[in-house]
Amino acid sequence: MSTPSVRVTIKDVAAAAGVSKGAVSLAFNDKPGVSDATRERIFAVARQLGWAPNSSARSLSRQSVDTVGLAICRPARLLGLEPFYMEFVSGIESVLAERDCSLLLRLVGSLEEEIGLQERWWRERQVGGSILVDFHQEDPRIGPLGRIGLPAVAVGHPSLTGGFPSVWTDDAAAVAEAVRYLAVLGHRRIAHVGGPRGLGHSAIRTTAFERTLSELGLDRGPHVETGFSGEDGARATRSLLLSAERPTAILYDNDIMAVAGLGVAAEMGVSVPDDLSLLAWDDSQLCRLTHPTLSAMSHDVHGFGAQVTRVLFDVLAGKDVTSRPVATPSLVPRASTASPRS
Repeated sequence: MSTPSVRVTIKDVAAAAGVSKGAVSLAFNDKPGVSDATRERIFAVARQLGWAPNSSARSLSRQSVDTVGLAICRPARLLGLEPFYMEFVSGIESVLAERDCSLLLRLVGSLEEEIGLQERWWRERQVGGSILVDFHQEDPRIGPLGRIGLPAVAVGHPSLTGGFPSVWTDDAAAVAEAVRYLAVLGHRRIAHVGGPRGLGHSAIRTTAFERTLSELGLDRGPHVETGFSGEDGARATRSLLLSAERPTAILYDNDIMAVAGLGVAAEMGVSVPDDLSLLAWDDSQLCRLTHPTLSAMSHDVHGFGAQVTRVLFDVLAGKDVTSRPVATPSLVPRASTASPRS
């Protein structure tokens, strides 16, 4: 799709769709008076021309923002087990409750599905703005959602989020701290079990893991790219412990995988932490309930969700919002990490 060299107007959309300007207005304001087929034709032409109604005018017509949208591309079963998103959503809700607003949460199967969903939410005035999460490298949502004027805050490093204001954690610095801690304990074979590399924060963490090993003069440790479920974590751990160059420490990209890895170590007769140290990303109650308790990279996920939501309301208020980091995750050593026995 090419960007027009001159500003596209409602008159241009009407002409291209073969309707009146009034029909375009009715379609985008979700008013009766145009058929469903005509409405869809108008939307298709508007997308092709890169036109959307003025977001400020639409915000004024809303009078107030009472609903915020959040779409998450995760299986429902995994989301229900993942402490991070439960804490993150609770932080969002804490701010929405102060403003008597609601959260419209939807699980989607792909980013393409999310694009259509966000477009419909905005077109039908179901949301005043959205929180966008789990950015990929060259994320396909940036162009379409930017063109329709969707007010949104992105959760992710600015290098991933295009023109959307973003709030993020410094994952690279946190990974470096974790690897340096394990190296100081004496570990020389450190492995990383991470999420899909196409996922932006997974790529950032993997790059930081490999760079820090190099800076410390350690061999490049094994990296297993996998999903975020317990089954994925168990499978990856089993593979690492069966390898000829078995690691003495493993860094996991979430707490669920680390807990599963602890179970696999017990199953295989590998002592934690004497023979194997385990370190989880995202501290949670799970990490404090295991035996031994899991060392983790901890940050205030509830506060993170609250901060993201406050920034979204600044965007909706028309304030000049810049991207900003929140506190970097910090290491909480527990019983699952120690110097290797051998």
